[in-house]
Amino acid sequence: MKAPATETRRTLWRHLLIWTLGAQLVVWLVLVAVAWSTSLRETRKFTDGHLIAVAQLWLTAAPFTLGTGLNNLPVVKDHTHEYAQDAAVIVWEDGRLVTDSHRLAGGLDLKAIPAKGLVSLVFRDAQGTAHDWRAYVETFSHLGHERRVAALIDMKQRYGLATDIAEHIAEPAILLLPLVALVLWWTIRHGLRPLDQLSDEVAALDGFAGQRLDTQHRFSEFSSTVSAINTMVDTLQSQAQRERQFASDVAHELRTPLAVITLQARAAQAEPSAERLQRLEQEALRAGRILTQLLDLARAQRASDSAGAHAAEAPQWTALGEVAVRLISSHAQLAHEHQHDLSLVEPDTPVRVQVQPMLLELALRNLIENALRHTPSGTQVAVVVWESPEGLGVSVCDDGQRADAPGSPAQASSGLGLGLRLVERLAEQMGARLERDGGEAPMTTRFTLRWSRPVTGAEPLPTST
Repeated sequence: MKAPATETRRTLWRHLLIWTLGAQLVVWLVLVAVAWSTSLRETRKFTDGHLIAVAQLWLTAAPFTLGTGLNNLPVVKDHTHEYAQDAAVIVWEDGRLVTDSHRLAGGLDLKAIPAKGLVSLVFRDAQGTAHDWRAYVETFSHLGHERRVAALIDMKQRYGLATDIAEHIAEPAILLLPLVALVLWWTIRHGLRPLDQLSDEVAALDGFAGQRLDTQHRFSEFSSTVSAINTMVDTLQSQAQRERQFASDVAHELRTPLAVITLQARAAQAEPSAERLQRLEQEALRAGRILTQLLDLARAQRASDSAGAHAAEAPQWTALGEVAVRLISSHAQLAHEHQHDLSLVEPDTPVRVQVQPMLLELALRNLIENALRHTPSGTQVAVVVWESPEGLGVSVCDDGQRADAPGSPAQASSGLGLGLRLVERLAEQMGARLERDGGEAPMTTRFTLRWSRPVTGAEPLPTST
């Protein structure tokens, strides 16, 4: 049979590193987007300003009546600077074209050229291909002559310049990415070392031995975690102590009847008698009751653990009086045999709690049986269901001298201590508390299952109509 494959889990530092690098990548992408947007905006301003400067220079510096000699100005192809822009110039004097540096006038829609201002134009070459150009037009009149100057630049140059500027901004960030990733890796690894040390300390804890974490840590963020772990260890140790004590009580309770059964069986073999056989039967029944209590506890714990999977065993609103009536009816024969008066006292309005009905029935049954079995004949036993502003619950009271009273020699062999421990366990699982006091006269002993309203609350009572 193959062993199950070990589950592969990511480490925390890798998780943090991935998220940090992802955040860094997002920041870099935002930087590139901002750089591109800024480059386009600034390049547009720069080129528009360049066109205005060129147009104004031609407008004021060149004399009128330039003739056609400037139509064939040489076009410089090799720029001496990476940011130098090749600007075209078109000049009209008195409506006559006198200068066309890049031979663009024939491919432009002259009607779309304004008298003054910035404008985007479409130039069509000899093949009919459209090209986008940016132009600035200025008109100047002097001594009866009118001169119009248009300075133009190819939009491809503008986009090229914007791309170049954006690359110059983004490239340093790209080069820094590996260095930043390395620094982040080192920082996260060293930053998580205290957490790794705390994990090692937790893994080395022996909760059953009472070991606790040192509360003196350099980082205050660990205080709540350490406190929670120490609380859990204390709870585990307390529970383990209760389990050991419970196991000791069970062994003690079972040892006595088993020892008596052994002695009586040997004596009966040597000299049979009705008295010895009766004692043998009593001790066997007593051992059987102890085993029944243990089985009840195991059953209650299984029901509590599987309550989420079985809806029928999940907590539900239960009337305390209805459970008490059923138990009193089932114990009527036992009360008659011991000559006890068994009664029920409950208010007119049903008292309900949200519990697992089986746990409630087991706890209340043990309290009733203890009252019937461990009090003298003629004892009055009352089951009281009650409700108050502070809480609600059910009590089992009696007016007899109980076998488990302090100093009573019958306490050690009564088995009552185990039954009360069982009820305590059941009360914890139901969110209740088991209390013992003297009760109200004429009662002398009272055991109470109490639910506080802030813990469980009570179901809203229906309004009478």
